Amino acid sequence: MAFPTLHARAEAKPLEHRSCLTPTTTKQLLEAGYPVLVERSPKDPNYARIFQDDEFAQAGATLVDEGEWETAPADRIIIGLKELPEAETPLKHTFVHFAHCYKQQGGWEQVLARFPRGGGTLYDLEFLQDNTGRRVAAFGYHAGFVGAALAIKTWAWQLTHPNGEPLPGLEAFTDGRGYYNNEGELISQLKEDVAAGEKVAGHKPTSLVLGALGRCGTGAVELLEKVGCAEIKKWDLAETSDRDGPYPEIIESDIFVNCIYLSKPIPPFVDMESLKSPNRKLSVVCDVSCDTTNPHNPIPIYSINTTFDKPTVEVPVEGSGPRLSVISIDHLPSALPRESSEAFSAALLPSLMALKDRATAPVWQGAEKLFQEKCATLPGGVPQKEV
Repeated sequence: MAFPTLHARAEAKPLEHRSCLTPTTTKQLLEAGYPVLVERSPKDPNYARIFQDDEFAQAGATLVDEGEWETAPADRIIIGLKELPEAETPLKHTFVHFAHCYKQQGGWEQVLARFPRGGGTLYDLEFLQDNTGRRVAAFGYHAGFVGAALAIKTWAWQLTHPNGEPLPGLEAFTDGRGYYNNEGELISQLKEDVAAGEKVAGHKPTSLVLGALGRCGTGAVELLEKVGCAEIKKWDLAETSDRDGPYPEIIESDIFVNCIYLSKPIPPFVDMESLKSPNRKLSVVCDVSCDTTNPHNPIPIYSINTTFDKPTVEVPVEGSGPRLSVISIDHLPSALPRESSEAFSAALLPSLMALKDRATAPVWQGAEKLFQEKCATLPGGVPQKEV
């Protein structure tokens, strides 16, 4: 079968600096025989890609103008990361990106219906699975890594700013960029934060990571180890299967990082009543899982998602004890766009290599089957292709 042309579009989501294709994976796809076109990065710094246009050009990609995918031939495969801008235009291409419309999120019908109306297809990155049902690529590791990093930064900030001033946005720590150029820059800064916090508190932070054996939890634990936590409790199913929460060990730690995948209703890990304990040391919660609006949210002590420009929300706690801040950012890996993009794209690469055989490759067969099933749930059924 002929190699389809892959067209990497520029991202349109504000403050999204990651990329589904990287110069590294682009070079490998080109060497395998795939023609690869890459749209130039937006000049607006709020949308700029972490990888420079020259990096893709040096890898051998053909650079095209931002937004050119909209008028590209229908047989191109359009590869992106985050969802497309809201519009009513029918979509004629095959798309690979996170569309956020398969779980009946707000406005899902309008998003999903655009594909069958134009004769297009969606391969949603969130649901690409191998033969065992495991996702072929995910950002979980870096979500946990960055979540734990922001928890450390918040712990130190609270101690060095006892007047209650909230942690400022990431632009204050990254020369106005709002993201870190690389992991080394982040780790170096966090070690200084820990030292500053230790000087006030007299000790390094203690922490508890729940879901420590998963991708997300592994990232959180590794960050905490690299910056030098005094103690890291690594909890998973073995520590929670024989008793229900709330768990006193959580409030007795300085930092709690939640990395579990919520698949069913469970008792809360921590709640407003448990926070009243005189034994509470807990001052920072990073809810990497971000089940903020889920009625079964196991951390029912806050109700909003936070953002990189306002990373924390304060929790009003009765009784004595330290102030308590929650971090609930739903795209944490964007703070480390280069490393997280490289890891994700490398994991996705074997599946991308199979795109020329997508009619028979299990990962793409499964993705198309799921797309058809989701289209069938649209109100009124699958829309007819518009001529």
